[in-house]
Amino acid sequence: MALGLIPEILNSIDMIMLMSNASFYKWRTKFGGMDASMMSEMKSMAEENRRLKRMYAEMSMQNDLLKEALGKKP
Repeated sequence: MALGLIPEILNSIDMIMLMSNASFYKWRTKFGGMDASMMSEMKSMAEENRRLKRMYAEMSMQNDLLKEALGKKP
């Protein structure tokens, strides 16, 4: 494939996907070198991170409530 056709192909793909060139290139730099297993691992790690953040927020709130109940200032 000639390199001159790449922008033309990207424009047609963008029209179909309704994605700007900037979004496409940002996506490509983030995920371009990954295979399917790496992407699924990254997604599972992101889900675990969300779960841990939620758990930390709940424990922090419980800690603040206990401090308040005991009369300590947070």
